[in-house]
Amino acid sequence: MDYEGFISAARSLFPGITPEMEGRFKALEGLYNDWNARINVISRKDIGSLYMRHVMHSLAIAGYLKAMRPEMYEGLRSGRISEGCPASVLDIGTGGGFPGIPLAILFPETWFTLCDSVGKKTIVAEAVASSLALDNVKVVNARAESLNETFDFVVSRAVTALDNFYPWAAGKYRQSILYLKGGDFSEELCRMMSAARLAPGSVRTWKIQDWIDDGMFEDKFVIDIPASSASQKGSRDSGKRAPSASSGNSC
Repeated sequence: MDYEGFISAARSLFPGITPEMEGRFKALEGLYNDWNARINVISRKDIGSLYMRHVMHSLAIAGYLKAMRPEMYEGLRSGRISEGCPASVLDIGTGGGFPGIPLAILFPETWFTLCDSVGKKTIVAEAVASSLALDNVKVVNARAESLNETFDFVVSRAVTALDNFYPWAAGKYRQSILYLKGGDFSEELCRMMSAARLAPGSVRTWKIQDWIDDGMFEDKFVIDIPASSASQKGSRDSGKRAPSASSGNSC
């Protein structure tokens, strides 16, 4: 998928994309080609498929919210989810800026913190965000555990097994972790749910290929992990389970 194919699909999937957003999405190709030649943050075999493998994959999180939790999607569009503070998202293990930068382009009213412990990767993410004039993005070279802030959502793209990832994000989100994951993750999901004491059926999984029909997404999912009842008092009903998102598991 080249830029023209991407933006045609994006206009259909996300009505309301502005010319400014389109210009930023178009600029991604040149920026990542340039930076990837200096600091390798995207596999050499994948850089030619930037828009499908990285940008559209990142936007699957927005696609999930739009389809399954529309009130949260609109909250990110407006920049308001919780009363009294702007909407905010933490991207843990952002690498060169995925999924955070494509989401920050789509949701300019929401604040994004992109976090990675590898300094050379944050150099790329910071440079790309700066070149795009994304004033809603802050890049942090740190381990997620060291951050003291709380965000509406935590997002990430398969940086590790779910049961390893969860402790990094625990206590740092009010709504959900939205995790991009492929393959068979049933065992690690069960281990995570047990460790986090999440009720059976509380975690939703959403097949990306049902949203955009491309073989690349055949075994890829958005996993929606809610804040535990202990840390989410009063917001348990903020996102109602949708009938076409799978919430069943054998844990």
